[in-house]
Amino acid sequence: MSVKQDIKVAVDAVVFGYESKGNLSILLIKRGIEPFKNSWALPGGLVLENESLEDAVKRELKEETGVTIDYLEQLYSFGKPNRDPRNRVISISYFGLVKPNHFTIKADTDAQEAQWFSVDNLPNLAFDHQTIFEMAKSRLQSKLTYQPIGFDLLNKEFPFSDLEHLYTSILEKEIDRRNFRKKIMSYGILEETNKMSQKGSGRPAKLFKFNTTKYDSLLKEGFHFEIKFV
Repeated sequence: MSVKQDIKVAVDAVVFGYESKGNLSILLIKRGIEPFKNSWALPGGLVLENESLEDAVKRELKEETGVTIDYLEQLYSFGKPNRDPRNRVISISYFGLVKPNHFTIKADTDAQEAQWFSVDNLPNLAFDHQTIFEMAKSRLQSKLTYQPIGFDLLNKEFPFSDLEHLYTSILEKEIDRRNFRKKIMSYGILEETNKMSQKGSGRPAKLFKFNTTKYDSLLKEGFHFEIKFV
C-alpha cells in the first residue's frame, strides 16, 4: 500500500519560572506572523533538516526569547490533524524550570515580544498551546511529589521556609510541614549552616544549603520521595 505523507515536525518549549517567595510563571512570546498573529504562544518552531529535536528546541528558545537553558525535559507529542491551520504539524514539547532573573529576555525572528506571565493569569494561547501548558504543569507538579527537584531555584543559602514555599506555590496545596521537614532532612541532601536569617521583626531562622553530591548519589541509587498534604 502506497502512503502519501506531508507531515512537518515542530518543537515547543514550556519554560516555567520561579523566584524565591514568588509564584510560578511561564515564558510566552507574542507571534509576529500568521496564523494567530499578535496572539501569545509558547516559544517554538519547525525542526530544521539534519537538526536534532534537542538542538531545535534550544535554538527556537534562544531565537525567540534570548533564553538559553541547558536542560529541558521532553514532555509529550501533540499531533492532532488540525492543530495547525496551515498544514499537518506534529509538535514534540519540552518543559523546564528556571529562575527568571537569571535571563534577559529579548524577542526576535517571528516573535514580536517575549514576556513572563503568572500561571494564574494567562492570556488566550494560540494553537493547542493551552493543552500543552496544562500537561506540562501537571507533569511538573507530579514530579515534584516524588523527586525533590528545584533546589537550584533557591538562593545558595536559604531558610527552610523558602523550600516549603517553593513546594506549596508550585503544587498549589498546603503540605504537612512537619512531615515534609522530617522527610527532607532524613535524606541528608540539606546541610545546616552556622548562619541565621533575619527578616523583619520575626524570629531568626537557620540557613541551609543544598548538598549536590549527596543528591546526585541518591538519584543514581533511586529513591522514593513522597509528600503528605494537609
